[in-house]
Amino acid sequence: MNELDQKINTHFAGLVVRKDLVKTVKGNAIVPSYVLEYLLGQYCATSDEASIQTGIETVKEILRKHYVHRNEAGLIRSHIKEKGRYKVIDKISVALNDNADVYEASFSNLGIKRVLVDSRTVKAHPKLLVSGVWCIADLEYDFSEEKNDSPWILSSLKPIQLSHFDFDGYVAARKQFTTDEWIDLLVQSIGFNPELFGKRSKLTQLVRLIPFCERNYNLIELGPKGTGKSHIYSEFSPHGILISGGEVSVPKLFVNNSSGKIGLVGYWDVVGFDEFAGKQKRVEKALVDIMKNYMANKSFSRGVETFGAEASMVFIGNTQHTVPYMLKHADLFDELPDKFYDSAFLDRIHYYIPGWEVDIIRGEMFSQNYGFVVDYLAEILRAMRNHDYSDRYKEHFSLSSDLSTRDRDGINKTFSGLMKILYPQGEASKDEIEEILKFAIEGRKRIKDQLMRIDSTYPDVNFTYMDQSGQAHSVKTLEEEEYPHYYYKTATDTATEIADTDSEPQELPEGTSIGEFFAKEQHLTFQENQKGISYDSLFGPYLKGAAKITITDPNIRMLHQVRNLMEFLETVVKYKPQDEEVAVHLVTSEDEFKAEQQQESFEKIKESCSTVGINFTWEFDGTGSIDTRHIVTDHGWKILLNCGLNVFQNYEMNDAFTFANRLQQYRSSKAFEVTFIKNELDSIKWDTK
Repeated sequence: MNELDQKINTHFAGLVVRKDLVKTVKGNAIVPSYVLEYLLGQYCATSDEASIQTGIETVKEILRKHYVHRNEAGLIRSHIKEKGRYKVIDKISVALNDNADVYEASFSNLGIKRVLVDSRTVKAHPKLLVSGVWCIADLEYDFSEEKNDSPWILSSLKPIQLSHFDFDGYVAARKQFTTDEWIDLLVQSIGFNPELFGKRSKLTQLVRLIPFCERNYNLIELGPKGTGKSHIYSEFSPHGILISGGEVSVPKLFVNNSSGKIGLVGYWDVVGFDEFAGKQKRVEKALVDIMKNYMANKSFSRGVETFGAEASMVFIGNTQHTVPYMLKHADLFDELPDKFYDSAFLDRIHYYIPGWEVDIIRGEMFSQNYGFVVDYLAEILRAMRNHDYSDRYKEHFSLSSDLSTRDRDGINKTFSGLMKILYPQGEASKDEIEEILKFAIEGRKRIKDQLMRIDSTYPDVNFTYMDQSGQAHSVKTLEEEEYPHYYYKTATDTATEIADTDSEPQELPEGTSIGEFFAKEQHLTFQENQKGISYDSLFGPYLKGAAKITITDPNIRMLHQVRNLMEFLETVVKYKPQDEEVAVHLVTSEDEFKAEQQQESFEKIKESCSTVGINFTWEFDGTGSIDTRHIVTDHGWKILLNCGLNVFQNYEMNDAFTFANRLQQYRSSKAFEVTFIKNELDSIKWDTK
């Protein structure tokens, strides 16, 4: 175990589990992760390896004996008949038989119906009446010659969810972790390796949890396929349900007028709509209208009665086009069905997760470290629905008066949710509060900016917040900084032709330009997950004309770091005349464990460089304490890099069929800064055209 795992096991003993064990025990059992982790939490919530292995075998045996596979349902029914009583793990739903005045259960995989259930069980677990709940149940078989009697008897039923938890203990233990440690623990609890995610990407993952801890929270995520959008809502919590966007109706979702039966929003904390996007989907207008009322007022009317509910609504769908394409030709809601492509409906959404920033799930992204048993975390989040942290920023900051009531509601609810998730103790530093406030504002701004493109009646809004001194701080979305020449198009601009990206360079907002195709002194700041960055555009203009280049970077050791160096040398080749040679010298640190492999890589680079007119040399810093990372040229430029050449996030280096592997501009960046300084004694201006 690493240091964080040890800390997790110390403060949350018996409540955490190693996340790779889920795959180990799952086999071909088609059950949600929270079901498996419930069992693992009973037998494997420990750091002792011997106990873990014993627990794994126990859980596998329980699944082998009691989990009902559909193709083995007949065998299990035979077991129950022959033994008289048998324990099963299955998804159970209950319906009222009003002709007989009894409740009857149906077992999904076992394939049996009309199993009598007493009223006390239904009252204790009302979700049995809606879509079903995974349970551990004891079934008995007692045949009767009475025509209408069912031989199946339900002797006990226990939903697979935590029976109790200590919320105060959870809050007290949280105080033992730094913010970064806590975020990593939560990311591991979801099932991911936090080392492969930047801070912004981690927060994006955690926003998906807000509907579980914030009542009536409306969230949308649109992005490419394969990014794990639906996983949280189908696998993470027994309090959420995921339904196909095309399979929902007003009676199923809200209330059945003929029977008076309340729909999904009355029983679940979170209702997720999968496959929500798709222009060709047919949607009932009545459904959209009642959803708009519910999302705004937390209530809905059917017939003469008004009902209230607190279920959060989550809409997830796939996009078919890139972000610049959508911004140039339409907007970021363009994939939605026509009936939902409605400004009044969209204005009721509190946050838009930019799904295009989320990496496609790869095998190495899954965690093998410790995280909460998801059922435990699900119960904690559910308990947090009773708290309100939306005012915790007001001691330090205030929102712009330009913001509408719905803008404020969206920002406040997102801020409150992130506070509950990250700081359940309700206390955070000013900088920590500012970070999540900006994140909350950005997600709501993404919605409002698109609404102004869809509906010209929406006024321009200044998304800013003020600190105690009265200084205003503006917030921009990442795509706003990446594609400013497309982003500011509005509904009234449809007849205006926007210049193509290949046209003459434009002056971009401060802090977002990338070299601007000529060398000048400047300081650039880049956000995490920003794309469109390459060594060519970042460094190329400053390298042209140089005869000697010195790179100082202590971290050129691992494979991806050596590859960064090689790609930098490719940029040098592109910007040097074919009939000239350039000397490139590297100052770095020697790898403590793989020095021989590091040397071998440099030798191969040197050999390759000699064929293209580059004299590559290197030296290892003897002190082992290089503090600076910079690039210096012999014609007067010094480039300061706070993270060296390692400006890109992890990507699939072994996949030859991904553009991120081949072209840097399709990779997501880390958050980094670059400063370009010109030696005052050298006044040469290098023309790169």
